[in-house]
Amino acid sequence: MLGVNGSDMMNDHESPITINSGSGTLAKAIVSNKNGEKNIPEGTILASRIDRLAAFILDVIVTTTILVFITGGSVFYVWNLSMWSSYDFHYSLGMTFVFFTAHWLYWRLSGIYLSRSFGQKIFGIAVVSDDGSEMTSKMWDRRVLRKLIYLIPIIGWYNGIYDLARISQRHTHQSDIDVKVNSIVVKAYSLPPSFRKHIK
Repeated sequence: MLGVNGSDMMNDHESPITINSGSGTLAKAIVSNKNGEKNIPEGTILASRIDRLAAFILDVIVTTTILVFITGGSVFYVWNLSMWSSYDFHYSLGMTFVFFTAHWLYWRLSGIYLSRSFGQKIFGIAVVSDDGSEMTSKMWDRRVLRKLIYLIPIIGWYNGIYDLARISQRHTHQSDIDVKVNSIVVKAYSLPPSFRKHIK
């Protein structure tokens, strides 16, 4: 009778079970594998779409409220359809320019100097490069300019809903804007001290 040693049989076949000996969180592995070069700091927690949406809404409310006081309520001409269709449409046009410029300045300056907006700070999140480092001024310019589309009625709402869906679908929790700018949105406290010292 032919005897077969169990250990010899296992040596002849590749084990169906592989052990991942690497260290790090899932977020780190996902972002570092995205293009083979990035390496998000270990332990980093990516922000959820709910936190991001809530922070955006809060930012728009705060900025618009300030504009209401500064313009004496004239900022509402932006959404006044009868004004747009009248001979005084230039008031709506002017307020639209003010509205978008104010949001652009707010998001750009808060991003450059604080690495996050007021709304993002309330929800404990921050925007960083996809390797965990500080965003550059050029990256903020590109990010904020694309973000302004969310403020456009109907078109912006569609883009916002689409991006929220993309955030939930991607393991990196990146919107299309994040992908184009090479940024990620994270829970600020989860970054190592050396990576969050620029976050105010």
